[in-house]
Amino acid sequence: MTFLSKSTLSLALLLALSLGAAGQKKPANQAKGAAAFWLTNPDKSVLFKAQTAPAWSTAAPQTGTPVIDIDEKQTFQTIDGFGYCLTGGSAELLHRMGAKERQALLHELFATDGNNIGVSYLRLSIGASDLDAKVFSYDDLPEGQTDPTLAKFSLAPDQAHLIPVLKEILAINPRIKILGSPWSPPTWMKTNNSSKGGSLKPEFYDAYARYFVKYIQGMKAQGIRIDAVTVQNEPLHPGNNPSLLMLAEQQAEFVKKNLGPSFKAAKLDTKIIVYDHNADRPDYPLTILHDPEARKYVDGSAFHLYAGPIDTLSKVHDAYPDKNIYFTEQWVGSKSSFADNLPWHVRTLIIGATRNWARTVLEWNLAADPQQNPHTPGGCTECRGALTLDGNSVTREDAYYIIAHASKFARPGSVRIQSTPSKTLPNVAFKAPNGQKVVIVQNNAATPQTFSLRYQGKLLTSALKPGAVGTYVW
Repeated sequence: MTFLSKSTLSLALLLALSLGAAGQKKPANQAKGAAAFWLTNPDKSVLFKAQTAPAWSTAAPQTGTPVIDIDEKQTFQTIDGFGYCLTGGSAELLHRMGAKERQALLHELFATDGNNIGVSYLRLSIGASDLDAKVFSYDDLPEGQTDPTLAKFSLAPDQAHLIPVLKEILAINPRIKILGSPWSPPTWMKTNNSSKGGSLKPEFYDAYARYFVKYIQGMKAQGIRIDAVTVQNEPLHPGNNPSLLMLAEQQAEFVKKNLGPSFKAAKLDTKIIVYDHNADRPDYPLTILHDPEARKYVDGSAFHLYAGPIDTLSKVHDAYPDKNIYFTEQWVGSKSSFADNLPWHVRTLIIGATRNWARTVLEWNLAADPQQNPHTPGGCTECRGALTLDGNSVTREDAYYIIAHASKFARPGSVRIQSTPSKTLPNVAFKAPNGQKVVIVQNNAATPQTFSLRYQGKLLTSALKPGAVGTYVW
């Protein structure tokens, strides 16, 4: 995390959906030809609840009513998924729940049928993040010792909580994609011999590349496929614990001479994603992508948004359109409000990041306890999880609903399609693998808005309160 200014849902209220061969079938109250409509209001009066389905009309739009045109013939990027960062602390809290309660919660999060929200992408820390109870790597040694052959490498720290929870998640959704990101190499590889800050010593570039390989192979042996890795979480923020300073030129060198060749030699198909930091520094990923030897190993670039504008993602995409864009982290602060977070995160990330080519949108931190624990010494003390877990008690927080509006219906393999841009009604549209159209709209005005979606000459008219979010599916 970069430390900048950064409700319990009753599932009985959700309409049951049944999973078809290619995705969800229509809700029971969705008449033939109508659209499903799922709503969240910023005052929490409605929390991701199915509403009376709007009907399509062939009438002309009313004068003064904004129209959002949906055109599935214009297509953009494919979606890999929407989800969260499964920190070690999140896994520990989940693993300490009762088995029955945990299984019910994981099913709600990761299953795609019934009342469940279908989270489809997770980001893990390779070693500890700042939201683990303590700092660790997979090759920790007494001070003064080194292990360039990685003879003492072990995934044992993740065996306690993370790996068991991941196995339960994969039993529910074996197709979920997983991204791994390191916060720090082992301290003996670093210039300052500390978990916080410092840089990777050039003499250990090769050992660190093999560290990634051993991690991916070790997780595979546990039945956990790592689809992609980022080279370093927030490489320009060495003040976290753990953390690492890795300049763009250093990352390019590491990728082209060590990480990429090591993956190739080990015949790994895990994607290599660069940068993984804020949108104020597009020069960082562009520096790496400008290097042809590094670029050939790189799948794309990852971003956070604690600084910079979201349209930076498009600038990097436009420079290298054959390379993918990912949005991999944004926190919800424990002192912030649902009324502010819901509209901002949906408008800026769910809508904004995907309209700027992101294949993923991930919220930081799946779970925390009521005191925003656990965290490392010096780690984030105000990171509110998508879930607050107090033993077996579960409170669904802001990020739960933010992600649910996209993850439930814009399934992996969905393709973003053209929809009319609007400052007062920001929106994004997808065509799901089962052929359904999914449109997410947020009312960015200070007053209620009535508007119409227009698709193939027909109109669907709906209304949203200020700040509210609607997902429309047909």
